[in-house]
Amino acid sequence: MCTTCGCGNVDHSHAHEHHHHHDHDHHHHDHGLSHRMLHLEQDILGENAKYAQQNRDFFAAHNIVALNLVSSPGSGKTTLLESTLQHLDVPTAVIEGDQQTDLDAQRIRATGTQAYQINTGKVCHLDAHQIGHACEHLPLHQGGVLFIENIGNLVCPALFDLGEHKRIVILSVTEGDDKPLKYPEMFHGADIMVINKIDLLPYVNFNVEKCIEYAKRIRHDIQVFQVSATMGQGMEPWLGFLTTLTLTLSRQRERESKSAL
Repeated sequence: MCTTCGCGNVDHSHAHEHHHHHDHDHHHHDHGLSHRMLHLEQDILGENAKYAQQNRDFFAAHNIVALNLVSSPGSGKTTLLESTLQHLDVPTAVIEGDQQTDLDAQRIRATGTQAYQINTGKVCHLDAHQIGHACEHLPLHQGGVLFIENIGNLVCPALFDLGEHKRIVILSVTEGDDKPLKYPEMFHGADIMVINKIDLLPYVNFNVEKCIEYAKRIRHDIQVFQVSATMGQGMEPWLGFLTTLTLTLSRQRERESKSAL
């Protein structure tokens, strides 16, 4: 978790000039290092939860589907996103999270999609406050989809709610089929698992059935898609799901708006 790896103590002000600083004094009682770390974690996650709810309210008010893409480094997350953006027939925008560089944001912009880059330096996850401010820099359309490509890490991003509608974990067949068991926090919080690079299955030791079984052991209702973003395999069901999700949510919010009148 972030209080252990230290990224929770890093000043985010370099990542966004509007970041709010909150000073908390936990040194008036010495309850030991672990106790102080627990308080620090509670403060960080509690503050994040407030911003996440603000994001959630904003997305609901503007009829936007926000999707948080999480994975290990090298899972093919950006490639999957590129392919998705090229074929998804709804308005889209992307928030890119990386510790350094805007290489992935450049790839996304090459598809014709607006992308906003967040560089976090030593921090290994995005937080809800950063997402809220990033939205100010993007043309977000009613009934559209906002993709948030989180930093490649299966630990810290699991703890931070961004206010997203769905959390999608991407798992490459080159990583091993036991990832859900090794990183249960991430898979428990994910609504959808995308198994990517299935074109490599003949060349790697990866059991798809076991991986799905392990994931459902952690979260029984997780939805699973199997794709090869580079070869186009399995993309049609994936794109169909995203289209249906967007339409369903849009209609649901229209009904809620009418009932509130």
